[in-house]
Amino acid sequence: MLTQLLPSNVATAEATADPADVFLFPEEESLIRNAVAKRRLEFGTVRWCARRAMGALGVAPAPVLPGRRGVPQWAPSVVGSMTHCAGFRGVALARTRDFLAVGIDAEPNAPLAAGVLESIALPQELRRTRELAWSAPEIAWDRLLFSIKESVYKTWFPLTGQELDFTDALVSVDAAQETFHARLIPGPEGLSPAGPTVFSGRWSARDGVLLSAIAVPARRPAPAPVHSDAPRLSGAGSMG
Repeated sequence: MLTQLLPSNVATAEATADPADVFLFPEEESLIRNAVAKRRLEFGTVRWCARRAMGALGVAPAPVLPGRRGVPQWAPSVVGSMTHCAGFRGVALARTRDFLAVGIDAEPNAPLAAGVLESIALPQELRRTRELAWSAPEIAWDRLLFSIKESVYKTWFPLTGQELDFTDALVSVDAAQETFHARLIPGPEGLSPAGPTVFSGRWSARDGVLLSAIAVPARRPAPAPVHSDAPRLSGAGSMG
């Protein structure tokens, strides 16, 4: 499913069931030594996916350890994102020469608990989500909004190290095209100018799972100016 949401030069891997006997590096194993079975399964399978994505990208297998705020730490030449929910685990990785950041999120296609939508949605989002819920009730649009905002955060935070609240991003969803756009709203202190403030991505609702994904292309250097040896006319650029 992830391959349909991201560019072809983003390596993805996913699983809808937990494989047996997943290999973990000692550093990873130490993180879940006392974890319950459910946590061990999701932790192990998402790293199994990570190793598959690394292989597809031509990167040597390596431990995936959490950094600040739990953000996965990748090789210096790699950006990526991990996600897991009931019935789905997934990873997306890309080269830094191609992408500044990648953010993905998976959620069950089920409504949020009462009151959660009102705490994460801006007024425009709240109106749109209710309209969509009326016209297409088979999709949990409130949960999809949550997922999209999670993908925005997973894209933004590794780039800037700056926190975002749910209400710091205004999301618009295109139901027909299965795309979305998100715009960060500057707060009292403003947002880091080093990070993008507009994001575009794709979403899907398949087999009981909602997915959202963003890939921010790397900035390409501007072409060098072309200098001509031909003399300029003395009156060029004047009006008279």
